[in-house]
Amino acid sequence: MTDAASRLSRPDAPPKPRATRAAAARPAASGAARRGPFRPEVWLNARQRHASRLAAHYFRAFDVLAVIALTLLCAWVASPGALIHAEVSRLAPFVLGAATVLALLRSLGRYRFSRGQETRTHLLSVAAIVIVGAVVALGSGALLRPVEAAEWTAWSVWAGLTFVALMGLHLGWSAMVARWRASGALTPNIVLVGATRHAEALIREALKRRDLNVLGIFDDRLARSPTAIEGVPVLGSANDLLTHKMTPYVDRIVLAIDPKAEARVRELTARLGTLPNEVTLLVEPNGEQEMAVALDRLAAAPLADIQGAADPDRRAFNKRMQDLIVGLIALIGLAPVMAVIAVAIRLDSPGPIFFRQRRHGFNQEEIVVWKFRSMRQEAADATASRQVTHDDDRVTKIGKFIRKTSLDELPQLLNVITGEMSLVGPRPHAIGMKTGHVESARLVAEYAHRHRIKPGMTGWAAVNGSRGPLHTAQDVRRRVQLDIDYVERQSVWMDLWIMAVTVPVLLGDRAAIR
Repeated sequence: MTDAASRLSRPDAPPKPRATRAAAARPAASGAARRGPFRPEVWLNARQRHASRLAAHYFRAFDVLAVIALTLLCAWVASPGALIHAEVSRLAPFVLGAATVLALLRSLGRYRFSRGQETRTHLLSVAAIVIVGAVVALGSGALLRPVEAAEWTAWSVWAGLTFVALMGLHLGWSAMVARWRASGALTPNIVLVGATRHAEALIREALKRRDLNVLGIFDDRLARSPTAIEGVPVLGSANDLLTHKMTPYVDRIVLAIDPKAEARVRELTARLGTLPNEVTLLVEPNGEQEMAVALDRLAAAPLADIQGAADPDRRAFNKRMQDLIVGLIALIGLAPVMAVIAVAIRLDSPGPIFFRQRRHGFNQEEIVVWKFRSMRQEAADATASRQVTHDDDRVTKIGKFIRKTSLDELPQLLNVITGEMSLVGPRPHAIGMKTGHVESARLVAEYAHRHRIKPGMTGWAAVNGSRGPLHTAQDVRRRVQLDIDYVERQSVWMDLWIMAVTVPVLLGDRAAIR
């Protein structure tokens, strides 16, 4: 079991293996009474499960590369001379066939791998798509020019190789997705707000289906609430949910209260809206059929839909590819600079080269962020309870330089490569960071909204002057507003622009204290 799972096995954390009704009836102090029937086999936070869903884009990338490689190979073999000098009429059948196959795989949703879809059915549909591509290749070739026997053979070989390659790839994709579903990597985790009959009906039906994890229940009326419903523990009030260690593992918060209580619905929605998790109101189902439809919507966890440029999963995939490509190039290119900084830190003051600090990441996940150490070892402040000021006596000589130039952030390229951070995003703040004597997160209601996307090495706020420590509530509000603006507007082109202006903006920022 991972450290995260160990922490979450405490009574105030997500449910453990199935509790009996007798256990549910025992006092809340009993550990067994705090454990529920939906304990996932493997605890994965929202970022990790989201990475599994994005696998559809990786699958398609491999398919595209395989089909293009086979198409070029067969076209080259079929051409009497160099491929670049080949007649268009010779190449067109291969190109049209390949384009047809790839377009149909995408448009017919062969990368969604929806729950309940049989592998045999999926492979038959892929085979049918390759046959259609072969017909297009052969038909277009016959229409464009008199066909030689060698060309028929080349087109047939292309179709056969494409068939074998795609069947093998999709058999592998299907097996991977099946393993993820079995381990719970694709099973949505939800919590319910409201220990009501709606919650009881939803839990009872979810227990039959086993395609949804109900981790716990929160209810403001604890005095009248049971310790558990159908074995799912009541873990506290709605306010307890705001700071619960479970939230990084939750995909959706479901309000299981009477929608006619409009004032209460509005109040809870506003209160829970400060969290990065999506909030959904469960409208009272009228019969088992409507309950099944409601659960279908909550449990729907196909892999990411790759259609549509505005799709958030496609946007997340593009961002991840950008992070990997640019991040790896930067890590290799800056390796000599990082080595020089490491030697300078070692010579300047005793202590480790790196400084590690726990900060909030995507969906309030706790991550360990790497930096070059810029302070004296004995004065290190892992919780940022005292933010840096001008001429801070804790900062070393080398530390002043690398903080001013932001070179101390370079080790975070490792966080980017591992997927905990992005190159561009809201800067991750230390957990418990204070502005004055107040925790910064308590100064702005929408503070947690900045966690709806991965934190970044640089960001929209950084290039707009909100960089370094936050000394007043107004500083916090401005940083959060800029971060939320970025979350709502993020795109690959915006990220590239921010990266391009980061160095000149930061080097020209003489007012920032770091």
